[in-house]
Amino acid sequence: MAPGVEGSSGATMAATRLELNLMRLLSRCEALAAERRDPEEWRLEKYVAALEDMLRELKKQSSKPAPELLNEYSRKVDFLKGLLEAEKLSSSTEKALANQFLAPGRTPTTAKERTPATKTVHLQTKARCTGQMRSELLGTDPLAADDSEELNIRRRKGLTSDEKQSAVELDAVLQHHQDMQEKLAEEMLSLARSLKNNTLAAQNVIKQDNQTLSHSLRMADQNFEKLKDESDRLEQHAKKSVNWLLWIMLIVVCFIFISMILFIRIFPKLK
Repeated sequence: MAPGVEGSSGATMAATRLELNLMRLLSRCEALAAERRDPEEWRLEKYVAALEDMLRELKKQSSKPAPELLNEYSRKVDFLKGLLEAEKLSSSTEKALANQFLAPGRTPTTAKERTPATKTVHLQTKARCTGQMRSELLGTDPLAADDSEELNIRRRKGLTSDEKQSAVELDAVLQHHQDMQEKLAEEMLSLARSLKNNTLAAQNVIKQDNQTLSHSLRMADQNFEKLKDESDRLEQHAKKSVNWLLWIMLIVVCFIFISMILFIRIFPKLK
């Protein structure tokens, strides 16, 4: 039985048959993932799908394991699923970047393991992707590079100093790539934040411009209404002025007509 099961919150209840089957299949999947597989290999993908179904069933049981152990199972299954998805990518750079975001398990699956098998698979996969990128840059045989990288990983615990030195160099290369990718992720995050701030600032400026434009339109409408009122008043005033002037002219004409008649009567025509 796995150490994780033996130490699952000190429970006295033995692991269920479903959990034992899940552990056996998980150990088998980890072994398959550590091996060199053909592109047409289908067993691992089917096994991982079966693991997902078994894990869902295990979570539904009343006598399910401790939450910490369930999270560890889910972590390993998600790692294997992400590993399969990363292998389907076409570019070695994309594969390396996808593998950087994979999270291997924290505890061994079986008692025979000293370190978690998923962590070893993770190191092998990163070494394989590093070798492929190196071969693409140098124009060497990618298969030979893969063999070399995997051999260094498998012989990390060897007895010769050359193998230990190779393992140290490989760790340094992997750490360098990881640091570069983390720096790139931080720069992308910083650019995203800057873009967000610029977008918010532009939205605020546009909002203020819209408010100013709306205020200007309201003022223009008010001025137009006032101008219309003043025009009406001026038109009425002009009509009144014309009426008074007409009456005054009529009075003046009448006065002149009467004055002419009186003038003719008072001063008759000379003979």
